Amino acid sequence: MAGAEPFAKEGLPEIYLQPGESRLVKEPAILRTLLGSCVGIAFRVPRLGMGALCHPMLPRFPVKQALTLTRSAGRRYVDYAIRDLARQFDAMGALRDEVEVKIFGGGDVLVAVSDTARPTVGRLNCEMAMKVLEEEGFYVSASSLGGKRGVNIYFNTQTGEVLLQRHS
Repeated sequence: MAGAEPFAKEGLPEIYLQPGESRLVKEPAILRTLLGSCVGIAFRVPRLGMGALCHPMLPRFPVKQALTLTRSAGRRYVDYAIRDLARQFDAMGALRDEVEVKIFGGGDVLVAVSDTARPTVGRLNCEMAMKVLEEEGFYVSASSLGGKRGVNIYFNTQTGEVLLQRHS
């Protein structure tokens, strides 16, 4: 599947997110990304016509580096990325209970060589995302987490539809 073919007939602009990026749009778009152990969290506020996608790579923001990390660098972390988008939604007048949230990824795509009892980055990302979303008052309406393969996601911010393409 090249590009956002599933949504090609929609004629919406397509925005690809790299790992560690977040994007909030106020006009309809297709937000897409490729996930392995990272999580992709899609947010949509129908009343305001806004949608967002974040693609954090690691579970927890390093508090010791808080003064030296930029906002852009902070978005690499699950907890920071969710809270950053929550603040943006608040500033635009979105109510938490009207924000539609869907979460994907967090796969165990990296081969664990040593301690198999230790939680994987994918699992830690999923756990942190669910914890922070709950703390922030968001309800997750759909999810596809874990597994052993990566996924491409295509998020139509106009309809809220998310298409998943699993890697073989």
